[in-house]
Amino acid sequence: MPLLPELARLRITVFREFPYLYEGDLAYEQSYLRVYAEAQAAAIIIARDGGKIVGASTCLPLTAETPNVQKPFRDAGMDIPRIFYFGESVLESAYRGRGIGVKFFEAREAQARAHGFTAFCAVQRPANHPARPKGYQKLDDFWRKRGYTPHPELVCTMSWREVGADRETEKLLMFWSRNL
Repeated sequence: MPLLPELARLRITVFREFPYLYEGDLAYEQSYLRVYAEAQAAAIIIARDGGKIVGASTCLPLTAETPNVQKPFRDAGMDIPRIFYFGESVLESAYRGRGIGVKFFEAREAQARAHGFTAFCAVQRPANHPARPKGYQKLDDFWRKRGYTPHPELVCTMSWREVGADRETEKLLMFWSRNL
């Protein structure tokens, strides 16, 4: 897919911000995105301003995701083939607050309709995290307005190197879900 390098750069740029603080790697990002470009029933939704990609959102059947993302659902005895996973949405800061995030959810939900159940996860950071910017607003209210429910009992771990760190560390991510 010829857009993978541009999408990878966008992910790295947006995920450098709080709460992810991700020190990205272009090769890893392109490999990660290739799964969404190639998996059956997956989608990458793109937002453009003219010819420039300013946002992207991903989704795929949970069966195509990594074992660490599937694990909380397996442990809870849930039917993995019925779950459609929303990878992430990234949007340049200048384009936020314009309804693009809502459009991302609508497009992913349309893609997921046949599965009946959607889920995504969000990194958990303490309220007093030293890198938390003044005035930072969590997206919880936005997600609730879209009909999603948090599930503190469904948590996975992912590892990445944070900005300024010399090695990867594990992060906890909590799932949100919605029946369609």
